[in-house]
Amino acid sequence: MAFQKICVYPEPVLSRKAEDITNIDGQVHTLAADMVETMYAASGIGLAAPQVGVSRRLIVVDPGKEEKSGLITLVNPVVVSGEGHNAIDEGCLSVPDFTAEVPRHAEILVRGITLDEREVELNAGGLLAIVLQHEIDHLNGILFIDRISPLKRDIYLRKLKKKQRQT
Repeated sequence: MAFQKICVYPEPVLSRKAEDITNIDGQVHTLAADMVETMYAASGIGLAAPQVGVSRRLIVVDPGKEEKSGLITLVNPVVVSGEGHNAIDEGCLSVPDFTAEVPRHAEILVRGITLDEREVELNAGGLLAIVLQHEIDHLNGILFIDRISPLKRDIYLRKLKKKQRQT
């Protein structure tokens, strides 16, 4: 396993739709293990392959002890359905030093494939539902800042430009 560099907005890989994984081989297993190590080392609770520069449909999530779900790794995950509304302050390893309230479904049904090639469906609510939606958005080239008001997004972009001028 190896820690991977996390791509930061506005790197282009973050705004592209990731490619389906058609063969769960050793490379996919290695990528998943590297992503898990990277997520934990960065104190994250979710990570999508595009965040480590790989445009493939793979996510790892572990929302923590409160959720009691443990580590979840999914290949080609999709949100099949969602209901209700929830919004909490979200952050992202690819959008450092910024959080914002993001509207999400309160409960979702996600379908995906495990690393041992079993198709699974997960019913999720609470923080797990939010993390899954956030990471699946990454696979579709959507960042959480794309889901917030233009005013809040503009605040982040001005903050980013100021930081870039200072470095």
